[in-house]
Amino acid sequence: MSPIRIDRVQPEAALPGGEFTIRGSNLSGVVRPEVLFGDTAGSVVVGSGNLVIARVPDAPSYGELTVRRDGDTSNSYHCAIGIQIADSLHSVANPACDDEGNIFTTFSGSRGQKTAVSVYKIDLNYDCRPFASDIMNATGLAFDQRGLLYVSSRNDGSIHQITPSGNMTTFVEGMGIATGVCFDPAGNLYVGDRSGTIFKINPDRDVFVFATLEPSIAAYHLAFGPDSYLYVTGPTTSSFDSIQRVAPNGEAELFYRGLGRPQGITFDGAGNLYCAASYAGRRGVVRINPAREAEHFLSGHNIVGLCFMPSRSLAVATNNSIFRVDVDIARA
Repeated sequence: MSPIRIDRVQPEAALPGGEFTIRGSNLSGVVRPEVLFGDTAGSVVVGSGNLVIARVPDAPSYGELTVRRDGDTSNSYHCAIGIQIADSLHSVANPACDDEGNIFTTFSGSRGQKTAVSVYKIDLNYDCRPFASDIMNATGLAFDQRGLLYVSSRNDGSIHQITPSGNMTTFVEGMGIATGVCFDPAGNLYVGDRSGTIFKINPDRDVFVFATLEPSIAAYHLAFGPDSYLYVTGPTTSSFDSIQRVAPNGEAELFYRGLGRPQGITFDGAGNLYCAASYAGRRGVVRINPAREAEHFLSGHNIVGLCFMPSRSLAVATNNSIFRVDVDIARA
């Protein structure tokens, strides 16, 4: 009998419930193969000759991926699989990570809903504790260079500033339906208004209208790129949404089109953009290089945002959980 061999697995990473496409030799025979994640079997979605598609189980044992058929086992192949570190949350945008590796995320609630806790802190031991309250519909999160956390409220258009000890003050008000927030290297804060306006707030708290997008594009998620452009996404019902970018003079242009419901975005140290979105019918995280070539990077469902940790790991937020994914990429 010819040996079973795995040659390639795509994408590079997945959350439980996501899918890997496995290519190789003699992967499937008369009997459907088993795909093992460590010692735990995943569900085989497609098994045909030299291609197998397998779904990551809800509780993988986090070993290497192997294929077993007719009593034979393939070579092992390393795949990055997300480890759940917090649940029972309600994230609607990127989580945020401080310099020590603590992760901050929201319990946002539905529009106008008052929640008991607005922001949670997940420490290095993955203990998830309340960090801030009394922010109606906490949405976007961003740290400034001093380690202060800024939180937008899409309910009343305010931006709140929170110290590492949890002391909170209102930074600015009147930002419309305030959603995405991010900083540029000079310390200017950008705030996306769901109606399409992007505000720029300098360190003296002077507020300017930086750019205006079509309401159908909106500015729900923001990230400042290494090219000094501001990148913007806003999910719609279209399966052919775009990522816009805004030049330093406030002029907006199309960066990439062809994503389904693009949401949270971030950059790595090589200038690659990562976006929570669907791509070519596959859900998860898309990576777009500086040449604007896209690939499916991580498979998973209900992903709304992501951020880099001080290590080379990604913190990935679904609408109710946070996962840590250990991937070997240049940190932003």
